Formats: sequence, structure tokens, C-alpha cells
Amino acid sequence: MAKITSFSDDALIAIDNLSDAANGLFEPTLRFGVTGLSRAGKTVFITSLVHNLLNGGRLPLFSAQADGRLANAYLSPQPDDGIPRFRYEDHLEALLNDGIWPQSTSAISQLRLKIEFESASAWNRTFGSGSLTLDIVDYPGEWLLDLPLLGKSYDQWSTEAITLSKLPNRKSLAKDWHKQLDVIDPDQDEDEMVARDLARTFTEYLRACRQDKSALSTLPPGRFLMPGDLDGSPALTFAPLALEENGSAAKGSLYSMMERRYEAYKSIVVKPFFREHFARIDRQIVLVDVLQALNAGGPAVADLETALVDILNCFNHGKRNWLTSLFNTRTERILFAATKADHLHHENHDRLEAILSRLVDKAIKRAKFSGAQTEVVALAAIRATSEAMMSQDGEELPVIVGTPLAGETLAKETFDGSKKTALFPGDLPANPATVFGDDQKPGDLRFLRFTPPSLQTTAEGLLLSFPHIRLDRILEFLMGDQLQ
Repeated sequence: MAKITSFSDDALIAIDNLSDAANGLFEPTLRFGVTGLSRAGKTVFITSLVHNLLNGGRLPLFSAQADGRLANAYLSPQPDDGIPRFRYEDHLEALLNDGIWPQSTSAISQLRLKIEFESASAWNRTFGSGSLTLDIVDYPGEWLLDLPLLGKSYDQWSTEAITLSKLPNRKSLAKDWHKQLDVIDPDQDEDEMVARDLARTFTEYLRACRQDKSALSTLPPGRFLMPGDLDGSPALTFAPLALEENGSAAKGSLYSMMERRYEAYKSIVVKPFFREHFARIDRQIVLVDVLQALNAGGPAVADLETALVDILNCFNHGKRNWLTSLFNTRTERILFAATKADHLHHENHDRLEAILSRLVDKAIKRAKFSGAQTEVVALAAIRATSEAMMSQDGEELPVIVGTPLAGETLAKETFDGSKKTALFPGDLPANPATVFGDDQKPGDLRFLRFTPPSLQTTAEGLLLSFPHIRLDRILEFLMGDQLQ
């Protein structure tokens, strides 16, 4: 892959790393990135992680908690006043009081958590208690889709985007945009109204690809789906165009106008995000909604694999040491988590992990080669279902029990959001390779979404923390070594 940063970008990243390292001499800090494509559950994951740490959650595989060495955890003012704070309290209220899932990430945010602990080493305990500052960085999944653009020219991106849009699972979604492309001459004079119309129909195509029915993942530029305060700016008003083979665009042409805006998008939007946030991550969790892609069929699963490989190619991952970390942050631990594991019976969790392992196989091999540690886990950051056994036609079936969200459908039944239901979610295939083929049709596998759980209270009236599946295993992998 082409290098995605310039010498000046690298110099600015080095300055940021030197500043981080200097602060870390007095206050050990772990910069923890939470990332994933849209609706993978980033907001829910962070809320559950913080709630469990603040409230002494049930985390038996998180050694510092299991050994009774966690003395205290509390929220602290974040270090970057120019970055919005992750709205932990608002998300908690949505879950506990309103009984709804919190809104998805719409902008970058940050939360700082201080952890005080007793060392597992008798020698270290002689010097007093330890402390760790955990800076959690959350950002929209759509922004990740932009990172590979830093290594691509406008011509390369245009060719790839147009070719991709002609695939069988995308062609019908792109028909309005294709009609415009058929009648536009890229060498015509630049025209603002033409550029706006092209950008609009191209964006509508991207949005259609993202809908549940299609569940496609490779959809750059990401800010077209979540423009924020850049909506209507020239940097977001462009679309792919194709020249004739070996052709070139004249100055002042529509093509050169689009090319100029594409480069402006990379400079104004993508590079600052990469340099100021993404390139400074120490540990990373990548959340993946495998079940949504399975619901949509084989082409959606294959498209998800492509998106994950493109994204992971942008990580500067590898083993760190004290000297190299002064100038170049390396993401030394990367965990891939298949979210919503509670939508399946635990007997299928190994198969869910196997499918995710197959999805990220190429990216994981690259990360291991550079020295990074990786792991794949089936996760439910907040468990919305329980498990039971049900008799049907003389056969005992493992089922999950929960309240499907209003509007969810199964067979001929549409749920209203209030009825608790026991259902057999089906079995994932034993061979993960089978879910990638065109033979895997939409609807062959069907997984419902559920309402959040009501938290239980102890006999003394204390509210328990959120139930989960393998959150403790994830915490141990990502930060357990820092609490020894």
C-alpha cells in the first residue's frame, strides 16, 4: 500500500508523541482507541466498560479486579479541551431510565478514566499504589473508511468506486448516479450545479448501500454519510469521474475541479484526523457487526472483509520500545470483537469467532508480522438476552430469551418492543468460508435486535453493573499488563 503520510505529517506526529511521552513520565497513560464500522456498538461498548470499572462489575477474567487489586476508578477531566467529551452520563441515562440504546457516534469524542491499583508484585508494592490514566478515544466508523484514501489518487479512487458500483449487489442502488455519469463529459467546463447534482446522487447511492437490507461496508468517503459542519462545503461536493483510457483532464474542466476537491477533502478532513487522533493510539479494539452482514448475505460479508483489510492496513501496528515510542506510536495490541454475541446461544460463539477470524485473517497476519499482539473475541458489551432450553417436536433446543425491538420481524410476526420472547436463533455454519459465497442469500440467517436489559439490584438495594459477555477478557488483553 502507498505511504499515506508525508514527511511533514510524520514530523507533526513525532512532536505529538514526544509531548505524550513527556506527560507519561509523571502520569502513566494508555491511549485506547475504540473503532469499528457503523452500528457496530462503539457507544454501548464504552458505556458498559466505564460503568463496570466504576461500579466494580463482574469481571472474573480481568485479573486486577479478580485479585482485588483495583482500589479505585473515577472519571477525570480530559486533556484535550478542543475535543468533545464522550457523553457517558447521557448514554447511561438512555439505557437505565429510558430503556433505549444510546445514539450512535456522530463525532469524535474522548473520555479520561483514572484507575488506582495495588501491584501484583511485592517489590512494586513497597513503592506504594500504582495508577493508570486511560484515555478512551471514540470516533464514527464512517471516518475509518477515509483512511485508505490517503494512499490513493483521485483517478485511482474514481476507478475503484465506479467499478465497485457496477457489481451485482450494488448496480441497482447506483442507477440514478450511473444515469448522470452516462451523459456527463469529464472534460466539460467546471460547473458548480453539475458538481452538486453528482455529489448528491453519489451520496444517495452510498446511503442506500449502508441500509440493513444491503449492509455494505466499503463506502468512502465517510464524511459524505456524516458531514457535520462541513455539509455543503466544496470539500464535500465531488464525486468519482472516469477519463478515457490514457486520457488527461484540461485545466478548468469538471474533472480537474473534482480532483482538486478530492485532494482538499484529504487535506482538510482525513489527514488531521489521522495525524491528531488515529496515529497516536496505543491499544485498539475493532468492533465488527458480523451478524448484520450475515443477515444481508454473502456479498455483504465479502464486502465487510474488504473494508476491514483496507482499514487495518492504515494502522501503524507493531511492538513498541521506549525509544521508538518517543517518535512513532505503534499500536501494540489489537483486538477484533464480533459484537452482539448475546443474539446467539453460547454454543455458537466459537463459530462466530471463527467467522470473524476468517474476515480479518489477512489483516491479522500483517499485524503479527510487525510484532503486534492480536486476539479475536465474540462480545456482548451489554447482554440483552438470557439462555434457556425449549422442547419442540420432542427435541430440546437451546434458545435465547429477550425482548425484540419494536419493528423487528421473524417469519410472519412483527414485534412491538414489549413482548419477551424465547427463540431459537439457528446455528452458524461450521465452515466459516461458506458465508462468503453468493450461495449465502439474504434471510438464510436471521438475527433479531433486542431492547436493553433492566439492571438487577442486590438484597441491599445496590444497583448491579451491566451484564456482559467477555468484557473482562477484553479488558485483560488490552490493559491487564499495565496493572501488574
